[in-house]
Amino acid sequence: MTASVALGMPAVPARLAPRRASRQIRVGSVAVGGDAPVSVQSMTTTLTADVDATLQQIAQLTASGCQIVRVACPSQDDADALPQIARKSKIPVIADIHFQPKYVFAAIDAGCAAVRVNPGNIKRFDDKVKEIAKAAADAGIPIRIGVNAGSLDQRLLKKYGRATPEALVESALWECSLFEEHGFRDIKISVKHNDPVVMVDAYRQLAAQCDYPLHLGVTEAGPVFQGTIKSAVAFGALLADGIGDTIRVSLSAPPVEEVKVGIQILESLNLRQRRLEIVSCPSCGRAQVDVYKLADQVLAGLDGMEVPLRVAVMGCVVNGPGEAREADLGVASGNGKGQIFVKGEVIKTVPESKIVETLIEEAMKIAEQMQADGTPSGEPDVTVL
Repeated sequence: MTASVALGMPAVPARLAPRRASRQIRVGSVAVGGDAPVSVQSMTTTLTADVDATLQQIAQLTASGCQIVRVACPSQDDADALPQIARKSKIPVIADIHFQPKYVFAAIDAGCAAVRVNPGNIKRFDDKVKEIAKAAADAGIPIRIGVNAGSLDQRLLKKYGRATPEALVESALWECSLFEEHGFRDIKISVKHNDPVVMVDAYRQLAAQCDYPLHLGVTEAGPVFQGTIKSAVAFGALLADGIGDTIRVSLSAPPVEEVKVGIQILESLNLRQRRLEIVSCPSCGRAQVDVYKLADQVLAGLDGMEVPLRVAVMGCVVNGPGEAREADLGVASGNGKGQIFVKGEVIKTVPESKIVETLIEEAMKIAEQMQADGTPSGEPDVTVL
């Protein structure tokens, strides 16, 4: 008797490593660290003082799946805008403070969910720690110690010669120790660098020396393609080892793109439930259909689907039937027609001109059944293989 083979969307495999045991903090409604899911952050690109534009961008980020948003606060006008932004935002707002400690107090008073401070930039910071710690503790909000390679404290640059992993970690832990002296430990740390290798080394060292939750970031990662690669490599290396509690992909692109990349990274590592996945071949001389066009049309037709669904769009008879059988829904194309597979079984063969509409119709049927069965839903996304 032949053993049966399970087909369709595979069960989510175990994570590559257990999550690092970190203490948990709360950034507004979002738990960070401990056993909380890894959260996705971004930062607005608007002038914070322009309240309407900032709130509009925050709404776009929220709709894209962003869970925490950071806003810059370099001026008094920006500080004055914080109360309205913090009150009206649907997700927690972090105030990003450089140079002036007085804006830390303004952000706390404004009701921001957290404050990020950059030790290398804030002047007269160390002698204000006691006051900041008391104000933050009284308000019940955490502080992120955000160390950047590009703004490392001059004392450490002189000691190490450049922004080494050791210099980044020493800077972060030194500032943490100043807060700890006043009993404040509601802290999150980041040690960002534009080089993924340096960044990964720094976070690994940091993870071994403290139990604070860690915010991952490759700073100044670059345009979309380069920044996506650098972030995926660095985050993947750390998250696969269980290191990292919240992430921000830094791209020279609209912030919604950062969120899309961040969510996809988490899904790829099974740190977030996978959603719509298009498995499509890269095409080659064997392909008898325009796979690129076919995959794009199927994706456009399924835009908005909110169930985890794997759809295989294949262009030849070599890998096509096998990939189509292993997906929830698939097509193996050739000779001007396509075999349509549902849960591993061929249900029909249609002309090439009918492939897209047939896949969309069958996808809707499967989605309806999944929803009726109570399958958890999420927003659509794509993996192209």
